[in-house]
Amino acid sequence: MNTNQEEESTLNDNVNQDQSQQEEASFSAGETGQVNEDVVVSEDASSETGKLLAEVEEHKQRLLRTQADFDNFRRRTQKEKEELGKYASAKLITELLPVVDNFERALSTTSDTTEAASYAKGVEMILRQFEGILQAEGLTAMETVGQPFNPEYHQAIMQVESEDHEEGIIVEELQKGYLLKDKVLRPAMVKVSG
Repeated sequence: MNTNQEEESTLNDNVNQDQSQQEEASFSAGETGQVNEDVVVSEDASSETGKLLAEVEEHKQRLLRTQADFDNFRRRTQKEKEELGKYASAKLITELLPVVDNFERALSTTSDTTEAASYAKGVEMILRQFEGILQAEGLTAMETVGQPFNPEYHQAIMQVESEDHEEGIIVEELQKGYLLKDKVLRPAMVKVSG
């Protein structure tokens, strides 16, 4: 009987070994399948992550461009606002310049009588007061006679021969030119030596 028990025991051991080998094999196969699934899932996740990172970077760049555009807009608007304030009186002063010209013409044609002299003195005082107000706004008259001709500041009406001046020098001013702060409000009408 001992022999039968030994055989039976050996047989059981063999069966147990076979079962444990099968379990190990099935476990290994399952593990390998799991690893393959993890690799596939991992590749999908990294691909998705890469796409999301690219989107995030694109949105970040858009945000930076939008902020830069807004900063530029704000600076440009501020500059335009300052310039508008600086030259706000330009239109009014331009319309008043012919009045100044007429005052100067009136003063240049006075007669020598006592009445006319006192009248001229009063007109001259009004003109000086008027010019003072315009100067306070930033208006300055251009000095032109004897200066070289500059088309940005002068408008040449005539070209004359002159022995006293070199070519391209302003000989006579026909109408005063004015600057408002640093901007030409009205160019001077001049005669230029040729």
